[in-house]
Amino acid sequence: MHDAEEGGYWAEVPAIPGCMTQGDTMEELLENVHEAVEGCLSVDVDEPTTDKNARIVEMAI
Repeated sequence: MHDAEEGGYWAEVPAIPGCMTQGDTMEELLENVHEAVEGCLSVDVDEPTTDKNARIVEMAI
């Protein structure tokens, strides 16, 4: 979380590249961070296509 030059705050989520948000107050920023994380994680990703020799491995982080 950082102070914004123009006032308010901004935050980034290092574990999710490109996931960032801002807010006028710390409370608003925290709400927006939760919303940003949810939005970044809910992006629709197409199922990968594979050839007959490929393997798909799922990993939980």
